[in-house]
Amino acid sequence: MSSKFFTAAIAIIMFAGALIAQNPPPQSVSNPTNYVVGPQDVLFITSYDQNDLSGRFTVQADGTFTFPMIGRFLAGGSTLRQIEARLKKQLVDEGFFKNPQITVSIDTYKSQKINILGEVRSPGTYVLTGDMDIVEALARAGSTTPSATGEAIIVRGAPDKPGTADEGEKIIHIELKQLQDGKLAQNVLLRDNDTIFVPRAETIYVFGQVKNPGAYALQQRNTTVMQALALAGGITDRGSSNRIRITRVVNGKTKDVHVKLTDAVMPGDTIVVSERFF
Repeated sequence: MSSKFFTAAIAIIMFAGALIAQNPPPQSVSNPTNYVVGPQDVLFITSYDQNDLSGRFTVQADGTFTFPMIGRFLAGGSTLRQIEARLKKQLVDEGFFKNPQITVSIDTYKSQKINILGEVRSPGTYVLTGDMDIVEALARAGSTTPSATGEAIIVRGAPDKPGTADEGEKIIHIELKQLQDGKLAQNVLLRDNDTIFVPRAETIYVFGQVKNPGAYALQQRNTTVMQALALAGGITDRGSSNRIRITRVVNGKTKDVHVKLTDAVMPGDTIVVSERFF
C-alpha cells in the first residue's frame, strides 16, 4: 500500500460536502426499488384511496410495523416494491379495496450503516442512505485531512442481512485523484456494512535553503524533488538547485544521494538544499 500515493481529491469532496450540508428533506433522498428494508427504517406510505392510511411507519426490531385496517405487517427483509405489492394484495384479500393505489418509499434510513475510518475529519459510523457513493460518504465525514493519501480503501464485509450483497470480504482500492479528474468509474456505490479507510500519507522532510523547512505528507505517487521543494515553498535566493542531496535509509543503512530536480523521492527521505557557493 505504501507505494500508492495520490493527490487528495479536495475539490470534488468539498463540493459534495457543500451539497450534503444543506440537509435535504427525506423526500429528496433516492428510494432505490431494490433497497431491502430493515429494523428502525421509517417508511412513508401514501394511499391515494384514503388519506387516513397515509403516513410514516417505523419498522420495529422484529421487522414489522402496524398498518391501519391490517394490523401487524412484516416489512423486514423485503424491498419497497415487494412491500407495496403485499400491502395491496392484503387490502384486496380482506375486502377493503378492489384496486388500492399505494406507494411505499423510505422516509428515514436507519437499518444500514457504513464505517469511515482513518484520515477524515469526522471518522465514525454513518447511516447508509439511498445510492450513497464514496464521494458522498467522504463528504459526510468532513472530507480527508491534509495528512491523508490520495487513496481510499473499501473493506466490503458480509452484509448484516442476507441477500443484500455478495458474501465474503472484498478489498476495493479507490484512487481519489481519478475521481477529481472525472473518472467516475472510481465512484463506487456503497453497501451495508462497508468500511472505508483513508490511510495516512508517509512523510518526507525538507531542510536547508527552502522557505518553509519541515515535514510534509507524501500524497502523490512518483513525487519529484522539484514537487517536494514546492511543498516547502521553493528554494530561497541563497539556495542552489544544483546542490541538493537526499538522506535515505537503504537496507537499514543511511546514505546520502545527490539528486536532480526530476528525480523521484521516497517515503522517509530527508531533502537538504545547500547554499550557493557565490
